[in-house]
Amino acid sequence: MIQLSRRAMIKDGLLAVSAGMILPSVFARAVRAAHNAAQEGNTWAQAAQQRTLIVVQMAGGNDGLNTIVPYTDGAYYQARPTLAVKPADVIPLNDRLGMHPALAAFKPLWQAGKLAVVEGVGYPNPNLSHFVAMDIWQTLDLNGQGASGWLGKYVSGLVDQDGHPFQSLAVGSALPTALRALNADVPVVADPKSYRLLPDPAAPKQQTSAADARVRTLLKLYNTYPRSAPYAALLDATAQTAVQGSQTLESAATQYTPAVQYPTTNFARGLQVLAEVIAQGLGLRVGYVTIGGFDTHAGQAKTHETLMTDLSEGLAAFYADLQAHNAADNVVVMTWSEFGRRVHENGNAGTDHGTAAPLFVLGSAVRGGIFGEPPDLNKLDNAGNLNFTVDFRSVYATVLDRWLGAPAGAVLGGSYGDQAFLPPPA
Repeated sequence: MIQLSRRAMIKDGLLAVSAGMILPSVFARAVRAAHNAAQEGNTWAQAAQQRTLIVVQMAGGNDGLNTIVPYTDGAYYQARPTLAVKPADVIPLNDRLGMHPALAAFKPLWQAGKLAVVEGVGYPNPNLSHFVAMDIWQTLDLNGQGASGWLGKYVSGLVDQDGHPFQSLAVGSALPTALRALNADVPVVADPKSYRLLPDPAAPKQQTSAADARVRTLLKLYNTYPRSAPYAALLDATAQTAVQGSQTLESAATQYTPAVQYPTTNFARGLQVLAEVIAQGLGLRVGYVTIGGFDTHAGQAKTHETLMTDLSEGLAAFYADLQAHNAADNVVVMTWSEFGRRVHENGNAGTDHGTAAPLFVLGSAVRGGIFGEPPDLNKLDNAGNLNFTVDFRSVYATVLDRWLGAPAGAVLGGSYGDQAFLPPPA
């Protein structure tokens, strides 16, 4: 949410006047979208319109070698005399690789063939700055200077004849760069209860209609904007969508009851918000949630164990909840992290910024198994880091082409191949 002041703002010939209200963050980008609103955008095929992609950002740089452990590789144990996961402790996936023991909640999904591990994911000439690397993964600009996110480009091309306000949704307090778009508004929700117009803080508490009064004032304000003025339709649509969205989410919250007990972590609570939107049929195509804390330079073992537990138990609860609501078949989850960690542990019982790392894809439609080639610990780059074997853009292309029904080349701006963790379109 943002606080809008009572003032006029002129930008690119657009006049927008606020009403001094606390509004859902969708309003923050109405002006930003205006300059591109007149352009004719691409629209994606509707064949996959019932499908949803959930993106999980593992912020900080996840240690891939201690996530998917090469438990038969002597080089791994030589490089990590104190941090290496013991062979007896891993959850074996094959005769070479195993999961960190704290990922135990993933084991049933793996055994059911609903979990894929994509190994060695990265890109050429990797950047080890958190902020630059995050921008690269989210915008596909290998210089880290992209303006639009890859998911934002996808959302911009959606056609929704039913007017769903929640085709895309980020859970948190800020819009992820991946969902940043020039001509689409993406709601950002931290808590469904707070995604609404709030009454005037100075109004008497017994004045229960204060929020409704503010809604009427807001819509009246935008209705007075001249219809012939530039981008009037955009302003009107933004206002109507935000108000409709707050009402829709409030209604969904009263009707949805989770079918499982979610963990009490912020990450799990975010997943529950997404489950609510999906289970109530609000038209979600892309959902986004972040779990942070992966920058493990010191004292990594306990921190990483906790993060692996939070990740796997949160996603396992999310999937079980969707299954109970008969909604799991239309949802695929993909994780990513801006980079992995160095092969060798450092002197602080941690690991420093590295390169290639695995990511997870899970869902009923997923072809379970290991995809890509695990990086060779005996063939490191000149800096002593892993060489990537799978371009992350090919993973994006796979979920776009094979799941969301959008042409990957148009969204990503190039051809990067694909992976086999999802079946090709029929």
